[in-house]
Amino acid sequence: MTDNRNDGLEDRLKRLGSELSDMRKEDPRYAADEARAAENRKGYRVAVKLSSEFVAAIIVGALLGYLLDHFAGTGPWGMIVLLLLGFCAGVLNVLRSAGMVAAPHPADRVGRTGNDKNDAA
Repeated sequence: MTDNRNDGLEDRLKRLGSELSDMRKEDPRYAADEARAAENRKGYRVAVKLSSEFVAAIIVGALLGYLLDHFAGTGPWGMIVLLLLGFCAGVLNVLRSAGMVAAPHPADRVGRTGNDKNDAA
């Protein structure tokens, strides 16, 4: 007896779900709300990406500075210099990701490969 009742409830639930989806498709407010929510999610995703790139660059700079100071005995100077370089690298990465600064051209990179007129001589 409980199987028939569960089957009836499942059928009603499926029918209700399909009716709701049909009503949402017809409602223009629902489409606008969904577009706004998608835009907000995209903004949060970009914000998390940019902030994590910035923080990671600073942490890597600080860690490398600490290791330099520890093994070379340079006092706080390695940490200070590499922390500042990490900060600058983080700012540059954020600006590149945000589209404010262009990425370097592949031909300008050090150690480039390919056919070049200067390489042939």
